[in-house]
Amino acid sequence: MKISVIGAGNVGATCANVIAHKDFCKEVVLLDINEGIAEGKSLDMWETSPINLYNTRITGVTNDYKATKGSAVTIITAGIPRKPGMSRDDLISTNAKIVKSVTEQVKKYSPKTTIIVVANPLDVMTYCAYLTSQFDRTKVFGMAGVLDTARFRSFLALELNVSPKDIQALLLGGHGDTMVPLPRFTTVSGIPITEFVEKDRLKEIVQRTKKGGGEIVNLMGTSAWYAPGAAAAQMAEAIVKDEKRIFPCCTWLDGEYDLKDVFLGVPVVLGKNGIEKIIEVKLNKGETKLLHKSADHVKKVMAVLDDMKLF
Repeated sequence: MKISVIGAGNVGATCANVIAHKDFCKEVVLLDINEGIAEGKSLDMWETSPINLYNTRITGVTNDYKATKGSAVTIITAGIPRKPGMSRDDLISTNAKIVKSVTEQVKKYSPKTTIIVVANPLDVMTYCAYLTSQFDRTKVFGMAGVLDTARFRSFLALELNVSPKDIQALLLGGHGDTMVPLPRFTTVSGIPITEFVEKDRLKEIVQRTKKGGGEIVNLMGTSAWYAPGAAAAQMAEAIVKDEKRIFPCCTWLDGEYDLKDVFLGVPVVLGKNGIEKIIEVKLNKGETKLLHKSADHVKKVMAVLDDMKLF
């Protein structure tokens, strides 16, 4: 089984490396437009296989989509990263053209693939890939929710000095400042998080989660890559191994949560068929209001893509 990662930048290379180390597929193809980058990084990764004891072959190619032919899963990380002072929305003009071009090639060589979008602005780039591919909504979705919940859980683990393995959390909505963390659905080994953290402090951690990507951009001058790459790899593993994992993913809503015609993060079941079920949790009035506010924001950015007349 083959998985292709489009874009050999920091996120793409990390994603390919994590997939190889997990050893759940036969081959990972890493593709980039810059000559030698994907080949060099792939060779470097493969040379760790005797040390880290995995069999997954890693192949790097320069703009050769034939090498990706027949991919079970395709992960699109291609695009320019955020820079200080730049919002995800500022990226749309450049990255939409990149994602459209990439998706056209992906569809040509892997018409039955499942597409995971990582490029920013995430929700709208997923919409772009969906429009370009014309695949069913179960086969094209975005990564953000897995990353956002991981950040939330990691911050809580630091706060409580406990293992992040024992923390479960749920976030809904768009990827960015309008995401909707749900402390009511957050637990530590089944114990509600409110038993551990005071309300005001929990709000601070929620706010840090919302700004998690920006915090890293301000520290390093560019977007994060370890956590986003690992998040996309985890989703690919759930699909390839048909694990039926429940993750929050950016998916096309068609009436769920009383929302329609928008890509938004909600909990889903991931398996061999991609999104096998969208889970509708019962939200209170306040949570519903925040989710619809997030959807309104995403729709405005989706409208920017529509106005570009690329389709």
